[in-house]
Amino acid sequence: MSTPSVAAGAYRMASALANPNQARELEKPSTTSPDFANMVKSAVETVVEQGQKSDQQALAMAQGKANVIDVVTAVAETEVAMETLVSVRDRVISAYQEIMRMPI
Repeated sequence: MSTPSVAAGAYRMASALANPNQARELEKPSTTSPDFANMVKSAVETVVEQGQKSDQQALAMAQGKANVIDVVTAVAETEVAMETLVSVRDRVISAYQEIMRMPI
């Protein structure tokens, strides 16, 4: 099921992976290059936040305070975020394996 909010969430995840410090660049000039560890950390934090949002929506629905559509949307956004993170992980592992196969 593809909804505009799921697509927006996927776009947000992809842009966060590409440039996690975009908002900070406007505040202060950066003299260092983007750090891969920070990009991964940011992606994992985003997935955790999406999971927490999904959990909160599910609990609110169980208490009768949330709409089913909101819960489904939150779960779908979390799923997209997890799939994005897993695909990035797979690409990193693939790149590492390719580097290890290179002759010295």
